[in-house]
Amino acid sequence: MHRYDDQTAELARAVLAYAQQRMRFDPAPLDAPRSPAELAAAVGETVTPDGLGGAEALRLYDEVLARACISTDHPRYLSFIPAAPTRAAVLFDLVVGASSIYGGSWLEGAGAVYAENQALRWLMDLAGLPASAGGVFVPGGTVGNLSALVAARHAARARCAAVGIEPRRWSFACGQEAHSSLVEAARVMDVDIVKAPADERGRLTGLALAATLDELPADRRAGVFAVVATAGTTQFGVVDDLRGLAGVARAHALWLHVDGAYGLAALAAPSARPRFDGVELSDSLIVDPHKWLFAPFDACALIYRDPALARAAHTQQAGYLEVLDAPDAWNPADYAVGLTRRARGLPFWFSLAVHGTRAYTDAVEQALATAAACADQIRDVPYLELVGEPELSVVVFRRLGWSARDYHAWSERLLSDGFAFVTPTVHRGETLARFAIVSPLTTPKDTAEILETMRADPVPASASMRA
Repeated sequence: MHRYDDQTAELARAVLAYAQQRMRFDPAPLDAPRSPAELAAAVGETVTPDGLGGAEALRLYDEVLARACISTDHPRYLSFIPAAPTRAAVLFDLVVGASSIYGGSWLEGAGAVYAENQALRWLMDLAGLPASAGGVFVPGGTVGNLSALVAARHAARARCAAVGIEPRRWSFACGQEAHSSLVEAARVMDVDIVKAPADERGRLTGLALAATLDELPADRRAGVFAVVATAGTTQFGVVDDLRGLAGVARAHALWLHVDGAYGLAALAAPSARPRFDGVELSDSLIVDPHKWLFAPFDACALIYRDPALARAAHTQQAGYLEVLDAPDAWNPADYAVGLTRRARGLPFWFSLAVHGTRAYTDAVEQALATAAACADQIRDVPYLELVGEPELSVVVFRRLGWSARDYHAWSERLLSDGFAFVTPTVHRGETLARFAIVSPLTTPKDTAEILETMRADPVPASASMRA
């Protein structure tokens, strides 16, 4: 099964034909999930002693399994944070898979690492970080945040050890609207979280952080090693007071990490750049190209102001790894949790190289313009009401008179009809509608047509099918 023979050639043609057909769809099929029982009945057992053969396995994927997955690149997929990979990035993802590159060391993947680092350099320049900054592409924001915080605690521990101090408990500070991955990071690291209150817009400000730190008992304050700012919350797209938080972090000798998994992509758009004032003062940051920078899953850019601090925290030691420690070798595995690593930044790099950065600026600006147009559409409809002005490309609103059940029935109906995928959210106990717009293929016409479906009270799709 490791030889390229006639059967492999036939399967290659079929797989490439499938990939080409999938990319030709305009729009991509939305599709919908199916129950385990339905999938078991349609597919049966696929892992067998003698195998199904390439044609049959591909047929099952094409006709059943793929169609039980919602396409995140559909222009009316407006739930969570969508994806909108360029065709160039998707094509190069095939190349990366075919190339069998280990992307964790310079020795084994120098060319790939060089290319990834050029893509990272563009992001670092957008953020205003110095030429000495550097980083790595990791699977997603959860691993990115965790890796940055591990580096931050390692640096704090070294500083404390130098003066003979060991805090009773370590902790990091963040705002109330910070991403759920930070709770996971705290659990994995066995540290505490100090939550500072958000302002009326949901922002963490420097004043609120300073007050929260001042209120801590001295022993707890001594254990705070980092501040996590959010540059574009998942719920509302709100950007924290980055400059104010940076000032407080510096005053307290704390590491400033910026979680910009979704929102920092908007650094590419001149119209949004002022919202991120102060990001250039961060010690680390993340931004996910698989969200709003048009790369396929999975790719999160994790960047450090001083990569040496990250390398001290993350480099794994073993006799067989000593050969990697060559002078001037940039080993990506030294900058994040994990050793085995796919060269996941290459599809993003390839698309940047193909299209140029101006195309990215235009695409991000298009999403921002669509979100602004959507907000205007909501203002013009008497039965809809904005819940806060959109800062980036997330639009949250209410349908007056609807209950939580109405929102869920509406969402179910849109998906069952193959019209759109829009899931409700809950904010301060109230169920609301939420559009997350990242694709330049999502237009004001799309948002207007979805809003029109809210005119009447919804009938649940399940009830309609029973009828």
